[in-house]
Amino acid sequence: MSVDAPTSLYLDPQIRDWVLFPITLVMILVGVLRHYVVVLLQSPPKKLSRAGVREQRALVRSQILRATSTKSPIPPAHYKALSQHLSDAFTTGAYLKDGPPSGDAAPSATNALTDPATMDGMMAGMKTQMVMMVPQMIIMGWINFFFQGFVLIKLPFPLTFGFKSMLQRGIEAPDMDVRWVSSLSWYFLNLFGLNGLYRLFLGGDNSADSSRDLTMSPFASAGTAQSGPPQDYAKLFKAERDNLELSEGQYVWVGEDIDLKVLRKYGKLPSRLD
Repeated sequence: MSVDAPTSLYLDPQIRDWVLFPITLVMILVGVLRHYVVVLLQSPPKKLSRAGVREQRALVRSQILRATSTKSPIPPAHYKALSQHLSDAFTTGAYLKDGPPSGDAAPSATNALTDPATMDGMMAGMKTQMVMMVPQMIIMGWINFFFQGFVLIKLPFPLTFGFKSMLQRGIEAPDMDVRWVSSLSWYFLNLFGLNGLYRLFLGGDNSADSSRDLTMSPFASAGTAQSGPPQDYAKLFKAERDNLELSEGQYVWVGEDIDLKVLRKYGKLPSRLD
């Protein structure tokens, strides 16, 4: 029994002009449009209050003081005074954003669901997700309603039979060549294949990238608003106070015996014999 070669199909040029090109053009324009809509919806990052900046800078100041303790440019009297001042401030909680803790009440941990910055990030993530998902749902419904069952294009390279279910969605034709692409499959190919074009025109960090829609959570922006859970500066200050006490034992002033070192360098004093 001889197996006949698959019958060639001849497409009407109007399918190319009124189906293939419009679907591609609409998806490109929708991707560019939603990129700029997301940019407009993004609120500028909120500035820290003066007390919040002071709280962070105090911790950084102490860390720098510790990191340079082995070869410190600060004279001993000033180093001890600064280290003692920071240690006392960390003990009393003078640099805390909300002020020193009252009495023996333990500082309560910040709840992420009651933090305004976290809630703003969650709302921004939900708005961004809606802007990304709703246009794709509308385009898919438009293609299914007007162009269901259309064959649009034939790929110029051979493919295995495993690609048939991916390239011929919405068409029940088991004998059709695998290289033919249906309208719905052309939508999915554009959905993921246009990302390189978006990166070329809109940059790498664009909001038109459709491949992130399937994995993005509506609460993803809450994680970008603040990396990790809220920091408990009361505990950080307590640990930093202990580290300051340890660094005092390692303190060495870089200018110690500097006069003798200069005189030895220029031969005014005999070199030390160790």
